[in-house]
Amino acid sequence: MKAIIIDDEPRARNLLEKMLIDIEDVSLEVFTAKNLLEGVELIEKEQPKIVFLDIEMPEHSGLEIFNFIKPPINFKIIFTTAYNQYAIEAFKQNAVDYLLKPIDIDELEKAVQKAQKLISSERLTNQIEDLSKALQKIAINKIALEVPKGILFVAHDDILYFEADGMYTNVFLKNGDKKLICKPLKIFVEQLQEESLFFKCHRSYLVNLQYVVEFSRKDGDQLIMSNQKSVPISKSNKESFLKVVQQIFG
Repeated sequence: MKAIIIDDEPRARNLLEKMLIDIEDVSLEVFTAKNLLEGVELIEKEQPKIVFLDIEMPEHSGLEIFNFIKPPINFKIIFTTAYNQYAIEAFKQNAVDYLLKPIDIDELEKAVQKAQKLISSERLTNQIEDLSKALQKIAINKIALEVPKGILFVAHDDILYFEADGMYTNVFLKNGDKKLICKPLKIFVEQLQEESLFFKCHRSYLVNLQYVVEFSRKDGDQLIMSNQKSVPISKSNKESFLKVVQQIFG
């Protein structure tokens, strides 16, 4: 993990660098800068996770850092100074911590640990958000089927039909597989209600209209699927089915 020290005092920079390197269980690659503008350039180049920032410096105070760096800020700031009157202003800048010089090693370790926890938490949040976005993209054309060994993501085009089986649902796939899913049919009806190619022809069936090959009146109204399975269509849904077919296949 990269860290940058911005301090106009050479002795303070060198001492803090040594203290950071000596902290156990923390691996830091440390860079140093002698003023704020040099530090800003170094931040943009190295993309550190932690910045140790002196407040009292010639030309520009460390508190001015956000005048030179625009959001989003992807690092944590720990202010370092010999003057405690800056503490309130430092925390207004969303600092992780505020260390008074001469810096105590125990306080330094606590500040670094605090920064690490915040970084890890944000990284996990970002990972969850990225995964959520990826799954949302998948969900556009796929449906998640919870199977014993995990989750199977199946394209809508690969599903022939759903068949209710009590509180379970049988999902018949184009490749001939059948998956028994521990969810009632109504869950899939709700998930696919915006998909025009899926039609609930019967209280026990939800079919993909792409794979209906025939509407048969033999032995009662039925839909013949591409796997030659006969699926009943209720009287109340027959008229809706014919309208849907007319709209889609016109």
